Amino acid sequence: MSNTWNAVVIWALRHGPRRPGRLREEIGGIRPKVLTETLRRLEHNGLVTRRAYAEAPPRVEYELTALGRSLLEPIGAFGEWAHDHADEVMAAQDAGAG
Repeated sequence: MSNTWNAVVIWALRHGPRRPGRLREEIGGIRPKVLTETLRRLEHNGLVTRRAYAEAPPRVEYELTALGRSLLEPIGAFGEWAHDHADEVMAAQDAGAG
């Protein structure tokens, strides 16, 4: 989970299967190559599944596994903490910059 984008992608998948293009729209700021690498890493670690459909053009969707869904509560808690303490963190950064 140490990669910056892992938690972001997991959180973006919390509402169900997503295609890579939709994930990029929902996340914002992630390059396609970085998203692909992140999804592959999460799949390798058993946190997401990849489903390819035999259609023209090809369609691929990613979805959280049960293991991946088990991370939503801790990720959500961290997000709440970051929201609640953002001003304090910014003040500490500003104090350290001087």
